[in-house]
Amino acid sequence: MSEYKFIPESSVDSYRKSDTSFIISVILMWGIGIFTLFVCSSSYAKAALGDSMYFVKRQLIASCVGFIGLLFFAVCPLNTQRKLIPVMVFSTLLLCILTFIPGIKYERNGAHRWIKMPFFTFQPSELVKFVIVLFFANFFDKYIRKGDTDDEKSVAPSVIVLVTFVAVVFAQKDFSTGLFILFIGLFMFYIAKAKMLWLLPFSILAIPAIALMIFTEEYRVNRLAAFFNPDEYIQSYNFQGLASKRAITTGGFWGQGIGDGLEKLNNIPEVQSDYIFAGWAEAMGFIGVLLYFAILIIFIVKAVKIALKCPDRFTAFGTLGCAAVLFFQSLMNVSVVCGIVPTTGIQLPFFSSGGSSIIVTLCMCGFIINASRCDYDTFEIDNYSGLASQGEFETLDASLFK
Repeated sequence: MSEYKFIPESSVDSYRKSDTSFIISVILMWGIGIFTLFVCSSSYAKAALGDSMYFVKRQLIASCVGFIGLLFFAVCPLNTQRKLIPVMVFSTLLLCILTFIPGIKYERNGAHRWIKMPFFTFQPSELVKFVIVLFFANFFDKYIRKGDTDDEKSVAPSVIVLVTFVAVVFAQKDFSTGLFILFIGLFMFYIAKAKMLWLLPFSILAIPAIALMIFTEEYRVNRLAAFFNPDEYIQSYNFQGLASKRAITTGGFWGQGIGDGLEKLNNIPEVQSDYIFAGWAEAMGFIGVLLYFAILIIFIVKAVKIALKCPDRFTAFGTLGCAAVLFFQSLMNVSVVCGIVPTTGIQLPFFSSGGSSIIVTLCMCGFIINASRCDYDTFEIDNYSGLASQGEFETLDASLFK
């Protein structure tokens, strides 16, 4: 696997280039997201905070940090990243625990999902999405190579780590993110072809636990009730959803543009965050919605192709996991905005205002860019999947797994 060097020791032709089309799709998604945030938040920011660029400025500052993270994960050798995974896991768990410490935690609407930083707040649960992918990618690579596929105890560490993170996020009163992290963990089990039956005891306990968490919080019960009885909660739990649907409908085919036609979006609480897709749909119309999904599909297809061409399982699993996080999170957010599923707190990657989200999103993109530079031409690769088979792994450079 080639390693990026600012001053290569040999000719540039001997180094595999990053996937340009994927990088372009990342820049497009980020650029459209910033533009949409300006369109949707400027009126509200000016009226409430006296600065129409308030949310855009914060997003740009966070994006600078995010692009530094992107460069790190795109440049740092993957072997080095693997060695950092234990540190990342424990550090992320510590950050999650800090959300319970008075004086450090930042509480909002009864939830304590953030920690106070000198100039901003950070949401550790966003980082969990990335860290859990890297942990599972590394774990299942070693798990398969050791031949422990028939040993039930060998998979126990992965289940313990997953349950720990999910439980901590649930305790932060971030139900939707905790459930999403659980889903990503199960997705990693699936792509690694681990025996899902080993999760059966955990599932038997998880189902009633999730149901208990739903029905012990009044607002969660009301959200479900509002979803199934929309006419009874028009001025409360369905207010955002109905306003969002009106905005999408108003957009029509060509959209309302970026002028005064978007003033009604100020009636949607948190439009700059969870419901920002409604602003994009109203401004750009059906054509804009098609454009968004076209870029998203290109983004995901390129990421999957990169994963299938990776020479080792860690890189392939990590790339697929990062792509899954961004894709499923996007679908979940859009589904909420369109009223297909009950309201959740899942943000739209690249679009929603939130420094933690954009930083982690760009870091995951950096990992995928790094994976696209993996030089697999010198390896024996399974033509069907792009992943080296069990027998072929013996032909790979041993330095990949140190």
